[in-house]
Amino acid sequence: MISQQQLDQIHDFVMSSDIGEELISALKQQHPDLHFSWCFDDDIGATAKPYRESNGFNLYLVNSENHCSCLSNDPDSSSGVVIAEVIDDE
Repeated sequence: MISQQQLDQIHDFVMSSDIGEELISALKQQHPDLHFSWCFDDDIGATAKPYRESNGFNLYLVNSENHCSCLSNDPDSSSGVVIAEVIDDE
């Protein structure tokens, strides 16, 4: 389970940081009970909908309850967050 407070803290921290391995390491230290990963948004299938969209990144939630991780929009059944970096095509 990921609380709304945790999601807000994660979002705000990502907003104020450069996206990369250092960010992921810092998030893992701040929230040791959660799993974090980072990718580019276009690496995620077109049918997946982000839990939260933001300028420069989207947050996706990960549910790993059944031994197989899948994207979810339900914080109550999620145990991880994917920070998906959005690159403008300009």
